[in-house]
Amino acid sequence: MRIEDINAMERGEFLDALGWVFEGSPWVALRAWEMRPFGSLEAMHAAMQREVGRATRGEQLALLRAHPDLGARAKMSEASIGEQAGAGLDRLTPEEYQRLGRLNAAYREKFGFPFLFAVKGSAKHDILEALERRLDAAPEDEFRVALEQVYRIARFRLEEAIG
Repeated sequence: MRIEDINAMERGEFLDALGWVFEGSPWVALRAWEMRPFGSLEAMHAAMQREVGRATRGEQLALLRAHPDLGARAKMSEASIGEQAGAGLDRLTPEEYQRLGRLNAAYREKFGFPFLFAVKGSAKHDILEALERRLDAAPEDEFRVALEQVYRIARFRLEEAIG
């Protein structure tokens, strides 16, 4: 798919092609569609990011909560499954799995949404270290960092889809 193809898409086609990029939040793509034509992948990503930035706090929180816990053995989108497998989260030792579960639970309890980390290019130890470190963050700071991670995840997904 090329940026020219995306710019030519009708609203429904655009949603089918890119509504999954922001996990469980097709509203981001729908709102960004109004900003076409996009001059580049970067411009499209920036438009999507702006729409998240303009969203209500409740919409942003729902976007964060739409993501699965890292390393969870629960129903996940195909994109999440592939991303997490690439970081080795499907090959945790029993001890690592328990540690990740405890950290995920503590994070979710403190912040009210799952730990978000753009795992592409990272290894499981990088993810565990970041999770431990970010548990000490102030809630407002962590909300901002979590959104930044969502933007990174979306960027990786767009690069894969548009290539």
